[in-house]
Amino acid sequence: MKTSGRRSGAVVGCSVAGLVLAASSPFLHAADDAAFDGSVDTLRQRIEEQSRQIESLKQDLSRQQAVLHDMRRALDISGISGRGPAPAVPATVAAPPPPTGSTPAQQVAQAPVQRPVGEAPTRTDNRPPPVAPIFEQPGVLTPRGTWILEPSLQYAYSSSNRIALIGYTIIPALLIGLIDVREVKSNSLTAALTVRRGITNRFELEAKIPYVYRWDSSVSREVAAGSANPEVFDTDGNDIGDIELTGRYQLNDGGADQPYYIASLRFKSRTGTDPFEVEIDRTIRSTTGGVGLQTEIPTGSGFYSLQPGLTVLIPSDPVVFFGGISYQYSFKRDNVKQKTNEGDIELGEVQPGGAFGFNFGMGLALNERSSFSIGYDHLSVGKVEQNGQTAATSVRVQLGTLLLGYSYRMAPNRTLNLSVGAGLTEDTPDLQLTLRMPITL
Repeated sequence: MKTSGRRSGAVVGCSVAGLVLAASSPFLHAADDAAFDGSVDTLRQRIEEQSRQIESLKQDLSRQQAVLHDMRRALDISGISGRGPAPAVPATVAAPPPPTGSTPAQQVAQAPVQRPVGEAPTRTDNRPPPVAPIFEQPGVLTPRGTWILEPSLQYAYSSSNRIALIGYTIIPALLIGLIDVREVKSNSLTAALTVRRGITNRFELEAKIPYVYRWDSSVSREVAAGSANPEVFDTDGNDIGDIELTGRYQLNDGGADQPYYIASLRFKSRTGTDPFEVEIDRTIRSTTGGVGLQTEIPTGSGFYSLQPGLTVLIPSDPVVFFGGISYQYSFKRDNVKQKTNEGDIELGEVQPGGAFGFNFGMGLALNERSSFSIGYDHLSVGKVEQNGQTAATSVRVQLGTLLLGYSYRMAPNRTLNLSVGAGLTEDTPDLQLTLRMPITL
């Protein structure tokens, strides 16, 4: 009985203690609520701080994206309208390491960005890549609604030697008569203004207005005529040249590994000084048959002509291969008269020979501003017909020129192009220098 009484008292004591704890539980709950409220406030502050940091990072990202968009747009515009080389993408670039104590979001935003090495910039249009121009026709069309103003200056020099034997021989190596040795040196300087307008992204129109200044020197010596001193005859001429109008159309879209085809049609007027209207002095060098020399050098061809052509560009990173063919047809003239100091000479109907041409070459972008091109241009000019028959002194002429071109982008809207040509055939000018500066308006 005593044992059971102790157990009952213990149970009662525990119950009393439970009641006491239960009675004091409201104070314990209040303490827990205070601690919980403090933790919530801390978490809320941290979340707000991280939200502000994320918002700041978003703003920085937006600004960087805007700057990147402007840079891409500037590079794209300069690469197309300036006709300079396509900018190269630099090698792998990594952002600097994040500062110590930065948040995970900042570390993610500042993580190194890997860029592929040697990858060309993505083109947003279907125009062919630009190359340093060395031929008359450019390879890149003018964008829609854009004006291109291109002043140019071209210098050409050529020299030729001729020996005329007038007489008869009794035995080999013995000439009875005259030996006429003549050396002709020709120089020409052509300043031109070319204007291009992009009608659509695939079609452009071009007008070219040249002004020509030419001067020639003929040195001759007539052996066995009692004259040991050479005689020099100088002549020159300057006037507007033949104005040209050209239309070009891109036939296909092309692509990174697909060729671009560009068709063109050029019309050449006869606004320059007509060679048939320039007076010829037939008394000069009469011992050589009385052909005479021009007292003034013409600045035009004297014939209207049309020249259709086709240009092909094949991108093959990092170079661009290009080439083309063309045919120039000159319209005949009736009732042609050659003006001389002894009166006009009736020539009748004159039909210049057709000129078939082809060219090819390659262009290489050296860096984001400069490029280099090399190519060959050939022109085969047919015989002249007079009154329906081939002229007695007319022959087919072959003109071959090796060309080197350099291009440097001085500004996003201005490029400097220089080309050098060397004649490879007898009738081709020995030297040809051309300086162009296309300006995007």
